Amino acid sequence: MIVGVPKEIKTAEHRVALVPAGVESLVGDGHSVLVEQGAGIGSGFADEAYRVASGTLMPRAADVWAKAEMVVKVKEPIEPEWPCMRKGQVVFTYFHFAASESLTRAVIKSGIVAIAYETVQLASGELPLLTPMSEVAGRMAVQEGAKYLEKVYGGSGILLGGVPGVLPAEVLIIGGGVVGANAAKMAAGLGARVTLLDLSLDRLRYLADVLPSNVDLLYSNRHNLLEQLSRADLVIGAVLLPGAKAPKLVRRDDLKLMKPGSVIVDVAVDQGGCIETIKPTTHENPVYVVDGGQHAGWGAAYLDARAHERHLPLREALGPARLEAGLQGRPGAVPRPQRGRGEGGVSGGRRDVRSPVDRSQDSRVKGAPHACE
Repeated sequence: MIVGVPKEIKTAEHRVALVPAGVESLVGDGHSVLVEQGAGIGSGFADEAYRVASGTLMPRAADVWAKAEMVVKVKEPIEPEWPCMRKGQVVFTYFHFAASESLTRAVIKSGIVAIAYETVQLASGELPLLTPMSEVAGRMAVQEGAKYLEKVYGGSGILLGGVPGVLPAEVLIIGGGVVGANAAKMAAGLGARVTLLDLSLDRLRYLADVLPSNVDLLYSNRHNLLEQLSRADLVIGAVLLPGAKAPKLVRRDDLKLMKPGSVIVDVAVDQGGCIETIKPTTHENPVYVVDGGQHAGWGAAYLDARAHERHLPLREALGPARLEAGLQGRPGAVPRPQRGRGEGGVSGGRRDVRSPVDRSQDSRVKGAPHACE
């Protein structure tokens, strides 16, 4: 199989889908790997490292897309890349279809075999290609939230852990999955008072055994959510419905309950967000204010600030899954890889288009208007 690795062109995206060690492994198994020049520089991998690993460097993204049977990316193809996609080609990346109708329609029109990392699911229900990203996202959400609570950034000026004589900050985490659990560990470790909401009592029982004692676990319902919003200094949205839009749990009117200078970080923004007023933000414009509270729509793209930590665990998770899914995803091959509940990958136009939020405004690029020119 010819595997292609184009350089990511979404704004401020520095990760690379395949590191030199992965190239060496694939070539050793008899496959060819085409890597666009400069694809790994943002993650600390020079072109020479790919040459040493027996990868073939290509001068343009168009050459990679034209020759590759399977294209491996980090982020969804954005508009300049859509003309590069061709019928029957396998594209393996984070797609987040639920949040972008325009992307979904473009993929259906192209006829590619689209396999979304975030919906590949094991029989156990685990999402192996989403988990490593979620671990970093949960931890970094607290780190960045703490920064924007500082007065200089427009926050209330509260320190998460407090000091002797001053109470610590209140952190509310909505969702007890991988993102939520890691956010709770980080916030609790910094000394904050943490409250985590989740719908699953079994999950709450498990978290009670593994999280520190300064994490309170509450069943998620409307009453508990509103009560905790009124107390929170930092709110972290960590809701996931695999392959589907995140439910809008915090409404615009609910923000009036929150303290002035409080901060909201919605990690679920890639799936539409669980905060009604959330929108994707970037490194250039990381936050915006609604009703006196700062919002940050930090999905996977923003968390690229930790490109090194994020691509290494992704590499390990993708290693055993990439070619299996890619080979099985080619037209006529069976069985297909398992996918998440509610939505799978898109292949040849067999997915119904629901009414997701269009995120085209977030698809800004760093290059030419057309990646295949």
